[in-house]
Amino acid sequence: MHFHRRTFIAASLLAFASISTPASAQSTLLNVSYDVSRELYKDINPAFIAQWKAKGGETLMVNQSHGGSSTQAGAVIGGLEADVITMNQSPDIDILVKNSLVSPDWRKRLPSDATPYTTTTIFLVRKGNPKGIRDWSDLTRPGLQVIVPNPKTSGNGRYTYLAAWGYALAKDGSEAAARDFVTRLFANVPVLDGGGRGATTTFTQRAIGDVLITFENEAVLLDKELGGDQFDIVYPSLSIEAAAPVSVVDKVVDKRGTRKQAEAYLQYLFSPEGQEIIAKHHFRPRNETVLKKYADRFPAVKTFTVEGTLGGWDAVKKAHFSDGGIYDQIVVKR
Repeated sequence: MHFHRRTFIAASLLAFASISTPASAQSTLLNVSYDVSRELYKDINPAFIAQWKAKGGETLMVNQSHGGSSTQAGAVIGGLEADVITMNQSPDIDILVKNSLVSPDWRKRLPSDATPYTTTTIFLVRKGNPKGIRDWSDLTRPGLQVIVPNPKTSGNGRYTYLAAWGYALAKDGSEAAARDFVTRLFANVPVLDGGGRGATTTFTQRAIGDVLITFENEAVLLDKELGGDQFDIVYPSLSIEAAAPVSVVDKVVDKRGTRKQAEAYLQYLFSPEGQEIIAKHHFRPRNETVLKKYADRFPAVKTFTVEGTLGGWDAVKKAHFSDGGIYDQIVVKR
């Protein structure tokens, strides 16, 4: 995938400029993150800043940049100086390893393979579910409009694609059947937004589509923000576990002298306080005590993982998302 440096840097700077945490800063951190984590880090940042200050640290400012996950990784490769990167899929950190920005051992530096929480892919439908959408198989009906972000630029979209593939694989048992199913599903996608938040806007504000496929936390947030009287959440019979990986960007923190602050920031995500904030934003925390406390927020859902079912991210990227891969072939048929 090729990235245009100026375009990505400009877009990312615009993205975080309005989400800075106000402070009289002596030090700053930049967290480059994916599209639908904005509200989470709006709460994480001031909580961490206060704790850091109370423990004798200096005053900090934490700035945020948000966009499609793969787009954000491209921005960092293009020169955006992220101290930390908080993504929704590991390939968007692994590509920074390949570009000598992040250490190859990044998964081992924090608990749970450096993933402080997980989420899963679900459906958001219009109130009363007028189209009777219950499972993935319903999404291939002729005339139905399905809203998803672009899997080439968005981790949210990539998880949607893979969730549909895994569902078809489990149901029919063959790669050919899975390809046919996902082809028919994407034939019902009228527009491919660059990120999860763009897809949400298409569905909620532009009123396009019968169903939005997105992360659980995004659907719950929307339902809450809009009063719970416009949409319903539908959990499919099988979905995908989306673990959200985080890392310091080693080349940047060593250049800027911010390693200590950046590492503490990421460690805070795994602390009981950080896990509480994560759970309150409807991401599934790793801390079992916190998860149990908020169990009513997280309905049981049968999930699979990319590593356990689809052969791992390297195999998936090569087969599905490389130029000319299965996804490109499917999109040509749309």
